[in-house]
Amino acid sequence: MIPEVDSRFLYFALFSGEEFCKIKQKLSSFFWFCMTINFVILFFFFNLKSYSQTPNTNEMDKIGVGSTIPSFSLKDQFGKDFDINSVKGKKNLVIYFYPKDDSPGCTKEACSFRDQFEVFSEFDALVIGISAQSVKSHLDFANKYRLNYTLLSDEGNNVRKLFDVPTIFFGLLPGRVTYIANKAGKVVFIFNSQLQAEKHIEEAIRILKGLK
Repeated sequence: MIPEVDSRFLYFALFSGEEFCKIKQKLSSFFWFCMTINFVILFFFFNLKSYSQTPNTNEMDKIGVGSTIPSFSLKDQFGKDFDINSVKGKKNLVIYFYPKDDSPGCTKEACSFRDQFEVFSEFDALVIGISAQSVKSHLDFANKYRLNYTLLSDEGNNVRKLFDVPTIFFGLLPGRVTYIANKAGKVVFIFNSQLQAEKHIEEAIRILKGLK
């Protein structure tokens, strides 16, 4: 009869102590690598999920529903100073922050706002796009796609920070967020979605329809 041999004995017999340590180290590294990848995927997924705000339960210094649009002034695509106070309280406002000129998602969003320009005009709403690119970049972007509304250059991201627009993917990618304000200058709706670029327009129109 052949005696039974403990499988653990065979394992240690096949590998020397040094080789076993190397294998154990590799397995440990692989385990932590997989854990890191899973964490990144989960973080990215939850940051990409869209959300909208209704009642404002945020901190007092954060722009939320019910907040007044803060004062700011930036250069538009023509290099002219644009002061938000010149239109705040007079028109409905659709202020959308986007990551970058001429990127695929931002182009879809920008062109969709362009195509619905008459609809926004019917609601007496002014569309304003804001990103960190230069005045020249905004002008090139506007000319390339015949954008018929205001683009503001926020090169220092000061206005983005003023609105506390969130970033995603460990702060590497600027957020895509739209703020709707009524004629009293109060924020009535916020829509945040990085991937659903064109839905920002749909949501803006939906909210504007309900404003008096």
